[in-house]
Amino acid sequence: MIRHLLIAAALTVLSTTGPLAIGEARAQSAPPPVVAPSGAPPNIAYSAPVSTQPLPDELTRAKLIWTTMIAIEQANESGNYSVLRDIASPSFQVANDPSRLTQIFAGIRSTNIDLSNALLLAPTYREPPAIDGKGMLRLTGAFGLRPTAVLFDLTFQWVSNRWRLFAVSLGARSITSGFGATPAPASAPPIRKGK
Repeated sequence: MIRHLLIAAALTVLSTTGPLAIGEARAQSAPPPVVAPSGAPPNIAYSAPVSTQPLPDELTRAKLIWTTMIAIEQANESGNYSVLRDIASPSFQVANDPSRLTQIFAGIRSTNIDLSNALLLAPTYREPPAIDGKGMLRLTGAFGLRPTAVLFDLTFQWVSNRWRLFAVSLGARSITSGFGATPAPASAPPIRKGK
């Protein structure tokens, strides 16, 4: 049996008083993965060959993060998620149509957080940037913006000689509460569609 791709693109927005919104998109034919409480990535079936690319340098990693933040900010402002979807990896495109992305990012849109402010700072990594055993580049950290820090957990896949967005998890937290934690799902059950 051919297994379909499993893609997780999650969004969690947190404040000092608790969760503001949550959404999660998945496309799958197998049972859903279990996400470890530690914030470990879900078990994902990959169709692309493992990347033989070395870990990108600091400037390249920062550019990947910044361009992702700008793409999401512009999609939030315009209400058009087609470009964000089109510049992502093919497996992300299969899992998420523009209307689904509109639903996923509704929570962060409603907070009016300006993600373009991420361009003002270098990202701070919560975990060392790494390429996993499946060739995926994972970047987890935050931008210590005031008064609200932007947390990110991004995964990129090497496709057609460049890194393309594979999974995204964003959060926002008051700078007074710190930003060492990974954006985590709230206690309420996530919204799941496309099963």
